[in-house]
Amino acid sequence: MIRKLKSGEYRLYSRKKDPRTNRRRNLGTFKSRTAAEKHERAVQFFKRH
Repeated sequence: MIRKLKSGEYRLYSRKKDPRTNRRRNLGTFKSRTAAEKHERAVQFFKRH
């Protein structure tokens, strides 16, 4: 899940909520949406390999 921050950057959050904090885990902050999408694909690939 990618959200745009007030600063204009994009942050990648996990799809599931963290059971301890009840928030989504921050998986990185990126300058552009394309960079965030690229990293999201890398995370999804890594989860399955």
